[in-house]
Amino acid sequence: MKKGIHPTNYREVLFYDASVQQGWVIRSCAATTKTMKWTDGKEYPLYTLDTSSASHPVYTGKRREVNSEGRASRFSDKFKGMASLVAKK
Repeated sequence: MKKGIHPTNYREVLFYDASVQQGWVIRSCAATTKTMKWTDGKEYPLYTLDTSSASHPVYTGKRREVNSEGRASRFSDKFKGMASLVAKK
């Protein structure tokens, strides 16, 4: 790695989602003053997450609507009477 191009606080940080007790140690410049001992026995700077992919399988901020029928079926149901109206003209 090239010397002198990274910030001085670039180090390994524990990103931790407390709702599912799961964390990841990655290199980061995240500002934090807390520390936590991790499963490998080392103590890391701690950055607490409110949500992550571990606690929310579809992390979009919105709830997805699940339909049992596809889009083509919904389209057909919505416009099923239109074909007979067009044929009469």
